[in-house]
Amino acid sequence: MSSPYHVPLVIHGEEDPGQSSFEVISSYTNDKCWTAASATPDDAICAVESAQRAFPEWSATKPTVRRDILLKTADVLESRLEENAEFMRVEMGADVISSSGFVVPLSIKMLRDAASRISSICGHVPVVEAEGQSAIVYREPMGVILGIVPWNAPYVFAIRAAACALAGGNTTVIKSSEQTPRCYYAVARAFLDAGLPAGCFNLVSTRPQDAPAVVNAMIEHPAIRKVNFTGSTAVGRKVAALCGQNLKPCLMELGGKNCAIVCEDANLQTAAQGVMFGAFINSGQICMSTDRIILHSSIAKDFNDVLKKSFENAPLDSEPTLVSMTAKKRISDLISGALSAGAEVAHGSFNGDIKPDETSVRMAPVILGNVKEDMPVWQEESFASFAAYMVVDSDEEAIRLANSGDYGLSAAIFTEDLRKGLAMAKKIQSGAVHINSMTVHDEAALPHGGVKSSGWGRFNTDEGVKEFMVTKSVTWMD
Repeated sequence: MSSPYHVPLVIHGEEDPGQSSFEVISSYTNDKCWTAASATPDDAICAVESAQRAFPEWSATKPTVRRDILLKTADVLESRLEENAEFMRVEMGADVISSSGFVVPLSIKMLRDAASRISSICGHVPVVEAEGQSAIVYREPMGVILGIVPWNAPYVFAIRAAACALAGGNTTVIKSSEQTPRCYYAVARAFLDAGLPAGCFNLVSTRPQDAPAVVNAMIEHPAIRKVNFTGSTAVGRKVAALCGQNLKPCLMELGGKNCAIVCEDANLQTAAQGVMFGAFINSGQICMSTDRIILHSSIAKDFNDVLKKSFENAPLDSEPTLVSMTAKKRISDLISGALSAGAEVAHGSFNGDIKPDETSVRMAPVILGNVKEDMPVWQEESFASFAAYMVVDSDEEAIRLANSGDYGLSAAIFTEDLRKGLAMAKKIQSGAVHINSMTVHDEAALPHGGVKSSGWGRFNTDEGVKEFMVTKSVTWMD
């Protein structure tokens, strides 16, 4: 996997090297690992029009045909699991547990689940008011779906963006992240090798400075019927605004500032493990990662004692890799600001001195204590191997604190009283709440998405398929 490799565009079943390229920099080495094709707006329009041409035939295929192609794609991805996981490690610095043990296997499960739902897509036959009149409600594919996806769990995001659209009879164009283009290409290649017809899944990558023009050209194209975006809230606002200007519906899966509440009756060992892995798996670079820990005052000291032992004995990378120096500097500045305002390092270590010529993007896991609610480190998404905790005196105060701020993606509650946990979960403003397990939880059987600034719409399950279908009512006189 040395630098001569070039990641192409995929347009209408053909690999296109592109007119220009950009270097893909490995987070592990800070050196070029390969190059990737940099699409122009014209390339992007070609991809959209290819998907538009493919749509009539693909939308008319029988459900079992679509199901079998998706299942075969899952088999291809499974046969290449270790190779694909290695691409993820090279491009974004993921560890083995996150890549081989979590992200790549989860993407395969999601694809198989989407395939299994295809044959059950159906409308319904309501009884209408008028005598002598009947009606039927159809579910029909929308057309061409644009998926805009980030770098941090590329296989999951590629499958999530494409599989539900394809399952419903749509075609799709995926705009990949410039940081993990080979991972996304691996998914496109698997679909083609499994027999997906040309044009049903087109892949576009581009250098960062050209991304706005490329994305705008696709969103504004009349063939694009819906956009799904996974990424930061800041970029999501821009994408949603452009969709609004063009009256295009969009599904937004945005950032999170996720809380884990540890109640006074919690099993502290369970809570410590859930908090630790929720905060640090994949270097904390998951939208569902545990950023904020809320401890009941009666168990705060004991919990920290247990967490310290778990921290020392856990099979975690002592210095996980972040995706870039920009990311490392941003989180370092947040932590330094909190420490200067009175916070303290409770677990792990932190050295905020980043030298001007420093190139290492590795950063030791750290948990801060004595933080305040108004600190940026408590309010802003971290996306790093970092968390902070605050202490409260009641469950009501914990819920208020969990609901403070703009985000609402995932939360966790640790308690031995399930009835209390369910009651608290109903009061938390979040797309998901997990009782006695970590905030990082995404599986094919559960709808995935957020509220407030964490977005709207849902991936996964039947809800994910319905996101990319149109409901049509037809009536007739008997």
